[in-house]
Amino acid sequence: MALLETLVVVFGIALLGAVAVVVKTRLFPVPESEEPREDVAEYIAMMVSVLYAIVLGLCLVSVWDTRSAASDHSQAEASALHQTYLLADALPEDRREPLRAAARTYADHVVDVEWPMMAARQPLAPEGWRLLEELRRAGEVGDTATVSQQIAAQEVLAQLGYVDDARRSREAAAEERLSPVLWAGLVLGGFLTLAFMFIFGIHHTRTHVVMVMGLAGFIAFTALLVHQLDEPFGETLGTGPEAFTRYFE
Repeated sequence: MALLETLVVVFGIALLGAVAVVVKTRLFPVPESEEPREDVAEYIAMMVSVLYAIVLGLCLVSVWDTRSAASDHSQAEASALHQTYLLADALPEDRREPLRAAARTYADHVVDVEWPMMAARQPLAPEGWRLLEELRRAGEVGDTATVSQQIAAQEVLAQLGYVDDARRSREAAAEERLSPVLWAGLVLGGFLTLAFMFIFGIHHTRTHVVMVMGLAGFIAFTALLVHQLDEPFGETLGTGPEAFTRYFE
């Protein structure tokens, strides 16, 4: 969701809250003679606000950790792949270009094929693992290789092991979701926070409208923020393929 669309949604929800206040005030006006209940209202509002803040904090920490982990795994995978590409210079001449070509093909597949699938929350096909296996075969050397070339081939295998581990972690990060329990707490907490604004009467309609608009807009914004961060490879706040495109243009 683009920034403009997010602002439109937040403003729309805030405006809807304001309309609800006006309708509630017209249909169920608060009698001037009603005994004030500010103490009860403040106590309940405080408890709900504290609990909602805790749930919101847990949601933000959870989705941010997933997003950060996705970025770290992608960077580690791209870095190890780039090291593999550079190590081709130390291999026998007939193995250099096949290894470079296999590394470029793998990077192109990750950027052009897998990244859009991860952004769309689609499971990845086994094609990426097949390309990684081709990378391993491209880095193998024969018995005629010198000692230094055999050492370089072992280092290539070590770097490809890092690529393997980072790839598994990247796939796992793409499949992670915010806990449904936290989503339920986030939605229920926001609903209760707004509901208590209607339960306890406020004689000044203008003040009531401003308070509900601000609170409704803030709750909508935080819910959308959590939703965007819950997509670690999404287009808006997710991790992009820059780690690969920086090394393999």
